[in-house]
Amino acid sequence: MVKNNVSTVSEVDESTVEEGKTYSELLKFVNPIAKPLAGKKLTKKIYKCVKKSAAEKVVRRGVKEVQKALKKGERGFVVFAGDTQPIEVMCHLPIICEDSNIHYCYVPSKHSLGSAIGSTKPTCCLLVKEGSSNKKSFGEVVSGIQELPATY
Repeated sequence: MVKNNVSTVSEVDESTVEEGKTYSELLKFVNPIAKPLAGKKLTKKIYKCVKKSAAEKVVRRGVKEVQKALKKGERGFVVFAGDTQPIEVMCHLPIICEDSNIHYCYVPSKHSLGSAIGSTKPTCCLLVKEGSSNKKSFGEVVSGIQELPATY
């Protein structure tokens, strides 16, 4: 096994962030504007809710799909990946969420967010809508996101 001896986070290749990392290790790669960032427990709840919602097909994935759904007035909550590079790709979406009164938060890893919906590719944002099988977990996540400190 080859170890990477890297002195700064900016020199790290995105492919080095893998599933086996702990929450605190993933926080090293989070962008400074990733606020409100979900805690460890809330992140697990979000991934569980996303997994149930993906099975029911009530998830919008990616910047284009999420932006289109928000402009059409779809309701739910939005989850952003905090380690997205460059951040300019999606930095306009939290403003759209605030204007639409849709709750949002950041999770540390785009790889984990992508694997939560059953994809092998990472994703930087998701819109999760309420479905018939995810009502309980959806409510828990929304209340958890509401408890996070407001950024505006």
